[in-house]
Amino acid sequence: MTTEKIIPLADIRYASRVPHIPARLAAPTGLLSDTRGRPLRDLRISVTDRCNFRCSYCMPREVFDKDYAFLPQTSLLSFEEITRLAKVFVAHGVEKIRLTGGEPLLRKHLEVLVEMLAKLQTPQGKPLDITLTTNASLLAKKAQSLKDAGLQRVTVSLDALDDATFRRMNDVDFPVADVLKGIEAAQKVGLAPLKVNMVVKRGTNDAEILPMARHFRHTGAVLRFIEYMDVGATNGWRMDEVLPSAQVVERLNAEFPLSAIDPNYTGETAERWRYADGAGEIGVISSVTQAFCGDCNRARLSTEGKLFLCLFASQGQDLRALLRGGYADEQIAAAVAHIWQGRDDHYSELRAALPADTSSPEANGKRVEMSYIGG
Repeated sequence: MTTEKIIPLADIRYASRVPHIPARLAAPTGLLSDTRGRPLRDLRISVTDRCNFRCSYCMPREVFDKDYAFLPQTSLLSFEEITRLAKVFVAHGVEKIRLTGGEPLLRKHLEVLVEMLAKLQTPQGKPLDITLTTNASLLAKKAQSLKDAGLQRVTVSLDALDDATFRRMNDVDFPVADVLKGIEAAQKVGLAPLKVNMVVKRGTNDAEILPMARHFRHTGAVLRFIEYMDVGATNGWRMDEVLPSAQVVERLNAEFPLSAIDPNYTGETAERWRYADGAGEIGVISSVTQAFCGDCNRARLSTEGKLFLCLFASQGQDLRALLRGGYADEQIAAAVAHIWQGRDDHYSELRAALPADTSSPEANGKRVEMSYIGG
């Protein structure tokens, strides 16, 4: 008797609505706010749903295997469509655009998109802050062309310095040395300040906290420790595998005394700390133990044009349908405004109020995967 493999992914990629277009097309003012008074300042754009790593907390191999049906090329937004939507969001107040994936450097000719986005300006005539998150597997080859195109900064995902631990976590036997080469290349061409994100999973890589800190001190890179999150429904998240950021800071402070510093801007997710000896700074992102919904100003655009208002959302709004349906920019802008003004998302605050045994994907229903809309 054979058993059919069930993928716990209720293809949420296709769970979406076609946005409502208000009858009155008010011009964007850049002052858009949601039901909680949160402005729209940060747009995360996923350019591909594919990745060459199979990290268990994001794209576990048992789900994203050789038979997994990734989105066809025709479903993806073109660079022209992405830029057109980005222009709409900038008119509504977006100042920062982060390109994500999957692994964004797998999208061919990505530097062309960067160059197109780099030409956009805020209503005040200021350039956008254009950044990219990557696993750095291709960064050494692409750093210069990305910088030349107008990319300003990169954030590299790196979960361990120990090669065996890192190969086990990426699950494709990729060496840590090649990621470090990518980081070095990015810093050399001026993609700075460079950030390094480490997802900390208790019992898996938490022994790497201090080695990572030792390595990146005095380098100019900002190392950030992220609590293992319950994003999506495929990573088998358990609360007992979360190492609270407070304990991460405690471990670090015992060896390298730290002092707290102010956030760079309103809505910054990382809590910042500076080494007392002047060796740089670190950050902690307490996505599980300390909800930061209160000033979240981020929207996420999937690789085929679905707008999500929260990393933990279960349904998107289909902006591609408007793009390819012949609607004018003014109509799309009005639709985006209507969506954001109705936003009330605050999942992390709600989860914090739940008993531990109910704060799981299974208890809360299907949610979009991080690999689909980026972190």
